[in-house]
Amino acid sequence: MGQKLLKRYEHGDRMNHWFIALMFVLAGLSGLAFFHPSLFFLTNLFGGGQWTRILHPFMGVLMVAGFLVLFLKLWRENVVNDADREWKKHMGDMLRGNKAAMPPVGKYNYGQKMVFWVMAVSLAVLVITGFMFWRPWFAPLFPIPVMRIAVLLHSIAAVALVASVIMHVYAAIWVKGTVRAMTRGTVTEGWAKVNHPLWYEQVSKER
Repeated sequence: MGQKLLKRYEHGDRMNHWFIALMFVLAGLSGLAFFHPSLFFLTNLFGGGQWTRILHPFMGVLMVAGFLVLFLKLWRENVVNDADREWKKHMGDMLRGNKAAMPPVGKYNYGQKMVFWVMAVSLAVLVITGFMFWRPWFAPLFPIPVMRIAVLLHSIAAVALVASVIMHVYAAIWVKGTVRAMTRGTVTEGWAKVNHPLWYEQVSKER
């Protein structure tokens, strides 16, 4: 007999998550095409250089819009608390695979919350700086030195976002049973007890 399943994400949340992921890939590839001349061949995926230049900012805005919906729903659950600070002290045990030594946490642990906030800040910088050199609409409003600084910050934020996404994907694959939460919307009771015991207690009481 299989374990009981707990609802972790609604259908709408999962659809939005995968929409953000799709826009991230498209915006990332189109952005890389302009990051270095050796990567310009990636423009072929979008119909050439001109179309890539046109589409990139729109895909970026759609990605940010999707994340904004996610942010407004989840930011309170990602505020760092005392349980997270205690969990942080034992991150070495987590990396060694010693889950038994980890303090109990709620729906998200310290590492997940840090990834969430890095993504939020990175996307905020990306959208603000992106508007500053978006031709022909907004770029004329800013002097060239300011736009150069915006381009530099845009690139740094993009690297930070890519790094946070890599960590997010790696952790989801590394912790067995996590991917199920975003593909089916449910997790097993065993997974919840081991990885997020405080959340499991909360959900159990609500049930």
